[in-house]
Amino acid sequence: MNALDWIVMFATLFGIVAYGTWKTYKNKSIQGYLGAKEENWSTIGLSVMATQASAITFLSTPGLGYESGLGFVQFYLGLPIAMVILCVTFLPAFYRLNVFTAYEFLENRFNPSTRTLTASLFLIQRGLAAGITIYAPSIILSTALGWDLGLTNLLVGTLVIIYTVSGGTKAVSITHKWQMSVIFLGLFIAFFILLNRVSDSLSFGEALSLAGAMNKMEALNFKLDLDSKYTIWSGLTGGFFLALSYFGTDQSQVQRYLSGKSLKESRLGLLFNGVMKIPMQFFILLTGVFLFVFYQFEKPPVYFDQATAESVRQSEKAADWEKLESRHEQLFQEKKSNVENYLSAIRAENPEALTKARQGLSASEEKIRTLRADTRSLISDANVEIRSKESDYVFIAFVMKYIPNGIIGLLLAVILSAAMSSTAGELNALGSTATVDIYQRWFKSEASEEHYIRASKVITAMWGILALIFASLAYMADNLIEAVNILGSLFYGTILGIFLVGFFVKFVKGKAVFLAALVSEIIVLALKITTDIGYLWFNAIGCVLVVVISVAIQVSAKAKNLKRS
Repeated sequence: MNALDWIVMFATLFGIVAYGTWKTYKNKSIQGYLGAKEENWSTIGLSVMATQASAITFLSTPGLGYESGLGFVQFYLGLPIAMVILCVTFLPAFYRLNVFTAYEFLENRFNPSTRTLTASLFLIQRGLAAGITIYAPSIILSTALGWDLGLTNLLVGTLVIIYTVSGGTKAVSITHKWQMSVIFLGLFIAFFILLNRVSDSLSFGEALSLAGAMNKMEALNFKLDLDSKYTIWSGLTGGFFLALSYFGTDQSQVQRYLSGKSLKESRLGLLFNGVMKIPMQFFILLTGVFLFVFYQFEKPPVYFDQATAESVRQSEKAADWEKLESRHEQLFQEKKSNVENYLSAIRAENPEALTKARQGLSASEEKIRTLRADTRSLISDANVEIRSKESDYVFIAFVMKYIPNGIIGLLLAVILSAAMSSTAGELNALGSTATVDIYQRWFKSEASEEHYIRASKVITAMWGILALIFASLAYMADNLIEAVNILGSLFYGTILGIFLVGFFVKFVKGKAVFLAALVSEIIVLALKITTDIGYLWFNAIGCVLVVVISVAIQVSAKAKNLKRS
């Protein structure tokens, strides 16, 4: 990085923060702070996308594409269906009740205990997730740029706390709009720079063909396998339940679309997200696939996290690391030769040569996988801590080495903007939920608007501090975007089940659904610990359990009452 990169990065970041703070610091009403109903559909749609699209999306998703191909896009297949259902059912109910949070509905339908339990489940999982959304970009940026991890966490967290506390929901929505604009611009620039570099060696069609030959282009998996993370069935079921719960019951999203000036604007904002989300994720995964193709011609590092690699070079295992790098050089040249044979076979339209070239590619790829496994083992033997999965560093490593100066600063601003946008939405939702559903409901039911605004600011700041603490203590053993979704899947099914009973199973009462939610959450956590079920299925399992158990409890209670009478 040079001076131009630093200027572009900080001018972009501080410009967005200053604008959001300036436009909203004079909020005087609790409606204005927690969510005045005045936003149009485009602001709502971009804000919904920005809250969901954290920095993890732009760091880890290209890594998933590089490592596994397009299969992760199946995670989002149920989202458009969920958006339509939300527009027809949840949204009109929330507007009719004129609520600040989704959980206020549950007290009207059931009882205060159910409202508090559901709000608490949200606060637990979203509070932890907020820490991850700060930690994820910080751990990678601190490594890539040589920054101190604690200071990177503090930079991201402090900027977010400033404008979220000062302006509330409106500040978050306004900044989201500009952050998403920067994010889209940066992504397109990065992709076209990558595409231009790949085109030096092969055409666009040949790049896709090569990626397909190396199993990176399978976007849909039709196998009915509960242990598989991503299939069309897990996406249409588990992904559907996760999307329905996340967008319908998670206050970080509900607060975004409840700020719409009308029911129509909110619906259009949600439908915009439903239409745009899959293409956006496909595009980011495709960027990762093209990174994979690029590194078939340009030698990748033996380990993408260069700080970890340097630590091993400085350890007693330095000689073994040199041997690994020498072996890596040999395997890369062998693989590159097989890639060239494959392209020659395609261009010559020679089926026999093509089959032989594919076999060579497969053998080379297997040797590379073995080498990378040996690399991880050597890092462990050297007692060097792996703080994040290697694939999380693929995109940032490409940016730092191959992107022109000035654009580097913009792309780093993209990553930090994404971190700020998602964290801001989470902190804003945590603050409003804790204020309305806990503080106002149980501790201070009658007070002035000024009092609740002050309380919400203090509570939001406290959640920001807790998120920074979680970030400093977070250690990821797997891909970061999966870690966030796994955490959500452990709670969202239960929360969604409570809401579905509230909306559609009218005879079930508060005590039954409260007990069912507790039992269901315990079962989901037990299944996570004791089985290898793909995490997306927990969304469907938790939801179905709440509905079935609550109905059973209510029917049983009714039968007992009939016997007594």
